[in-house]
Amino acid sequence: MNNALEEIKGTYKPYRITKKKNVTIIDSTSGSYVIKEKKDNKINKAYSYLISRSFDYFPELQGEMRSDVNVFQYVEEVNMPVEQKALDMMELVALLHNKTTYYKEITEDKYKEIYDNLKNNIIYTKNYYDNMYNILIEETYMSPSHYLFMRNIYKVFAALDYTLNELDVWYDSTKDDLKERVAFIHNNLEVEHFIKNKKGYLVSWEKSKIDSPILDLITFYQKEYMNFDFESLFRKYLKNYPLKDNEQKLLFIVISIPPLINLEGKEMNVTRDIRKKLDYIFKTENLIKNLSSEGI
Repeated sequence: MNNALEEIKGTYKPYRITKKKNVTIIDSTSGSYVIKEKKDNKINKAYSYLISRSFDYFPELQGEMRSDVNVFQYVEEVNMPVEQKALDMMELVALLHNKTTYYKEITEDKYKEIYDNLKNNIIYTKNYYDNMYNILIEETYMSPSHYLFMRNIYKVFAALDYTLNELDVWYDSTKDDLKERVAFIHNNLEVEHFIKNKKGYLVSWEKSKIDSPILDLITFYQKEYMNFDFESLFRKYLKNYPLKDNEQKLLFIVISIPPLINLEGKEMNVTRDIRKKLDYIFKTENLIKNLSSEGI
């Protein structure tokens, strides 16, 4: 990266260099550019495919193709409320999925594999919380963190019961379907990876791939559930890209699996982590209830 940066500096002759997380921004008399380490040729392939599908909402690659770094056009971001930015991103993600959707044939093992993986995950989580409950119920005087957890553990088990029941329903209704709807997904969605100028741009495509479109929703929700009103965000997306019934059910199942709570560490940190994980469970339950009651 350092050698590549020195070569690029010789080409663009920057008057200012700014390091921001895993990228370097250079400002020069010919323009501003973002330099990011390149591990493979995935970005070039992704861009080529997306352009073929009439989707060009990403910063342009600049100059000749290099093996060590990617040089992107720098896009100046418009100052706007982060909630509006998230809504605009959802609209763009729906467009991405619309532009790249197709159906592919699959074997009957595909849905069985998804079912088994999720079932194992749910059972592991249930055993984890069963063991935690059996240990804490024996305590005579509970710490604040343990009391907070035990007071709300019924919500954890309710979420696990919901996922187990819904998973069986999903599999019974899906197992005989030998076609799967897929799309090109960003696979690393968060608001920081969306830039709005005259149009919207998605950045950080290194994890992109062809897969189920609900994976983008799952990734975004699990990263940012505390920061936004996801009912309005999901409705914005679904207005432009309606989910099939089996996709919606699978989405709800995956996001409803309770995150694991760690009781080890400083009391303040443990209590904060429990509160955060419980908030995830409460918010997810309300989200699904509201979306399901009106249909999406």
